[in-house]
Amino acid sequence: AVMMVTRTLCDVWQIRNGTSIETAIISRDTRAFNKYLSRFALVMVPIALVNNLLKLGLNELALCFRARLTRHLYAKYLEGFTFYKVTNLDNRIANPDQLLTQDVDKFATSLAELYSNLSKPMLDISIYARKLADNVGGLWAPGGMLAYLAASGIFLTWMRRPLGKFTVREQKLEGAFRHVAARIITNSEEIAFYRGNEREADWVEAAFGGLESHVRRVMHFRFAVGMIDTVVAKYMATIVGYYIVSRPLLNLSDKKHAGATHKDLQEEYYRSGRMMLQMAQAVGRLVLAGRELTRLAGFTARVDDLQTVLYDLQNDRYKRALVRSSSRMKVDADGSPEEPLSPGMAPGAGRKVEADGLIRFTGVPIVTPNHEVLVRSLNMEVRRGTNVLICGPNGCGKSSLFRILGDLWPVFGGVVEKPSPRKVFYIPQKPYLSLGTLRDQVIYPHSQAQLLSGGGTDADLAALLSLVGLEYA
Repeated sequence: AVMMVTRTLCDVWQIRNGTSIETAIISRDTRAFNKYLSRFALVMVPIALVNNLLKLGLNELALCFRARLTRHLYAKYLEGFTFYKVTNLDNRIANPDQLLTQDVDKFATSLAELYSNLSKPMLDISIYARKLADNVGGLWAPGGMLAYLAASGIFLTWMRRPLGKFTVREQKLEGAFRHVAARIITNSEEIAFYRGNEREADWVEAAFGGLESHVRRVMHFRFAVGMIDTVVAKYMATIVGYYIVSRPLLNLSDKKHAGATHKDLQEEYYRSGRMMLQMAQAVGRLVLAGRELTRLAGFTARVDDLQTVLYDLQNDRYKRALVRSSSRMKVDADGSPEEPLSPGMAPGAGRKVEADGLIRFTGVPIVTPNHEVLVRSLNMEVRRGTNVLICGPNGCGKSSLFRILGDLWPVFGGVVEKPSPRKVFYIPQKPYLSLGTLRDQVIYPHSQAQLLSGGGTDADLAALLSLVGLEYA
């Protein structure tokens, strides 16, 4: 804020000093020319410092916005099993990775730019309005410009309304295209074995084609709106400025300029004209700030959707578009589909009880996030030291049983008794390689600091690897 005020005051000083230099040149006054030019040379470095400090402050502001919002969202995203629920139990967000990275970055940048695009022009208008009123002789001059600002701002804001929806749509299409491209990297070996490169190319083209069509449509809309923006916010504002500056000078009955010389009139015109030009440019920037505001509204909607979903999932509220499998959908006698969930079945309707040395399911239904009932009522008991093999065809609920046991899926009914999570070790179906060294892989999810604080050493890890035949030398 201090840099913005200082920058505007520097601009006012440059206008006055620049007008004096031009007047000295036209008057062929060498002494005055050297005087004002020397002043300008002396303040070049301080003015450059102010300009770059202002840019640095805005960049720092954008970085602070992004840092705080990113840490806040990731704290919510990685709390409990929210990161799993976002993509497996809830399908309101298709690409959380893009929301957490690109969209947050664009939101923070747009917010910082909006702060500059609003506060700096408003500050310029207030300062230049006062200076212009002193030069022209009344508040009618800045009042006319502000009236034009209000009228043009309302009109241009009304015209830009679709841009917010366009931004939301564009980010969703960007996320879809990024997802298709990332799938090829993740599943490159499987795609290569199946010789599926041509089919993958079709999907890439379909995803990018939709994005390309939308971006082109937005470009055409921005072109049409930009034409009107330029005329209304730039050229019309200049015309209004010329008209206001000319009124006192063209009014031959004005006593203020009755005895003024050509030099005095010229200096007055240059000074008032430049101030009016600066004020008109500030008005134009303020009017065009509405364009960035609609773009920011789109990013705000995206980030707000993410926060809403994260909050809902932390409170076990899921929303999922149900796509039922026809092979599991039962029908009534008249052929109409039967609701797969029995009365009383609902996410979180069951209870979880901590029990040491025991795993017991009592009347627990195995239900998928798509509300497909795999087992209507499971009753089983496994005590410590008992070896149990669960087998069955694909889709019968083997993995689903462990997802409920590991707190990944909600319990739709009955009672689940199991040990504390610290006393049960789950191994996922697919191997997971963590970031870092072999030590980090072996001790995951703990860090090296946690290993050392617990009294563990690398020798202990080497002994464990030796026990399972994975000596490392």
